[in-house]
Amino acid sequence: MAFTLEIGKQAIEFSLPATDGKTYSLNDFKKDFLVIFFTCNHCPYVIGSDESTRKTAESFADIADFVGINSNSVNTYAEDSFDHMVTRMEENKFPWTYLHDESQAVAKSYGALRTPHFYVFDQERKLVYTGRAVDKPRVGQSPSIFDLDRTLTELKEGQAVSTPQTNPIGCNVKWDGKDHHWMPIEACDLV
Repeated sequence: MAFTLEIGKQAIEFSLPATDGKTYSLNDFKKDFLVIFFTCNHCPYVIGSDESTRKTAESFADIADFVGINSNSVNTYAEDSFDHMVTRMEENKFPWTYLHDESQAVAKSYGALRTPHFYVFDQERKLVYTGRAVDKPRVGQSPSIFDLDRTLTELKEGQAVSTPQTNPIGCNVKWDGKDHHWMPIEACDLV
């Protein structure tokens, strides 16, 4: 069985606290498409692509809900605490809901590999894309391939997703009790 949620599979339910003080579940997001991405506060790949992700979220706000989930262990990176999440959202005013997966159960159920790692679901909440948003997300890089934008454009135009899977580019998810470079052996399952 693959570690990462496979194309065509149903979105997995969750109930997680957000930086806005509310708790959200899958059913709270009602737009045609849903973008869930595993992210954090400190990763240079996340920070380097934040503004690109903001632009995508704003461009497709009419059709898609954007949900960031921080599953990183605070025991590995203290900067990934919920308090730091709240501060980050207050400072940056990102156009997405930012959820905290303290137990890491949601990251495990989705098979999150890196930060950031994107999952796009259709109207039936079936997975139609997983992987990176851009080809060069790190701080100081300029992306030239915009996979997430392409995917959402295709969906908006009623087309099939031309490239449903790419390798996410970023730091490993920081699993509790593990070295910060550790990744489950079964996680190496993407093309």
